[in-house]
Formats: sequence, C-alpha cells, structure tokens
Amino acid sequence: MMADLRIAPRLLAAVVLIAATASCGDVVRSGRAPVMLVIDSLTASSGGHATGFTATLQSDVIVMLSSPAPCTPAARCPTVFSDSGQVVLRLVPKDISLAPTDNNAVTISRYHISFRRADGRNTPGVDVPYGYDGAVTATVPPSGTATIGFELIRHVTKEEPPLVQLIANPSIIHTIAEVTFYGTDLVGNAITVTGNMSIEFGNFGDA
Repeated sequence: MMADLRIAPRLLAAVVLIAATASCGDVVRSGRAPVMLVIDSLTASSGGHATGFTATLQSDVIVMLSSPAPCTPAARCPTVFSDSGQVVLRLVPKDISLAPTDNNAVTISRYHISFRRADGRNTPGVDVPYGYDGAVTATVPPSGTATIGFELIRHVTKEEPPLVQLIANPSIIHTIAEVTFYGTDLVGNAITVTGNMSIEFGNFGDA
C-alpha cells in the first residue's frame, strides 16, 4: 500500500509534464497569431502564351516569337518569358467564437519557392531549379479574400541548369513547386501558409 502511495505522485508529475510539453508543442506549431492563413487557390499562367491561369503549369523554357518586327514566321525570335502566379488568400480565426477585427488583417511581404520531384531526384541546379525568394506586398482583410499576383518562375531560372538544357532537349522535367507566403498581422504576429503546384518544364511548341 505504501509503495502505491509513493508511485502515485510520480505518475501525477509525469502526466503533468507530458501535458505541459504537448501544450508547448501546440503553441510552437500554431504560432501566436489568432488567425490562420488559408489558400483558396494557387494558379499560374505561362509567359509568352495567350493562356489564362490554371491549377497546373506548362512552363515553356523558350518561346519563338513570330511578331512584332523584326520577328517573322520565317525568322522567329527566341525569347525567354517569366511565368506569373496568382494566389487567393483568406483568414480563418482559430477561435471561431471570436469575431475578427482590423488587427487580424495580415500583410504579406514575401514568398519562397522550392522545387521537388516525385522520383526523389531533388538536387538544385541538376534535377530541379534552385529555390528563391520574392517580394510582394498585399493585405488579407479580416473577412473576405485577397487575390495576389507574383512572379512564379523567373527569367533567370530558365537560363540556369537544368532548365537551360531543355532548349535543345526534348525532355520534360516534372516538378512540384512549394510556395510559402510570409506575413504579419497588425500587432506583429508572424504567420505563414504553404501551397503546392505541379509544374512541367520543357520546350513546348509555339503557334
């Protein structure tokens, strides 16, 4: 009986420690902001082609322009275009019983893009393009959505390995682009959200 009494406080202390550790972990994972950023859609448009925004992207590494002059159908001009991205963001309160206020508005200031392949070959500059950061400024209101445009694939990315080799190579590189947006609410709490998009890089045909 005495042994059981000695064990009980130890078990209670262990339970309290585990609960406290789990609580700290939740705080670290969720952050201090009272709202969460949600991506409603993440789309892209191929530069140099008359296409709208789509959920997947065929990124042309080189476009052969037939106009304007001096470009002609018989003497096309090889041109590199960047590809545009567009994201629709909204806010969701962590405590659904609390109405959002102006302080909950989140200003997006930058984004980061990295690439990976489903086959596990992910060496930047060899198998996939190098990741990079970009700047963008837009505010997501406490209610409603914000549509934000940004440069998804840069010109220079298409002029570096492994994409530059695709100009004279019929291969297609299938990637998943991971796009993370970074912002802060009006009281300084940091908040991020990440979305994914399928991107195929290649030298596609020109009309």
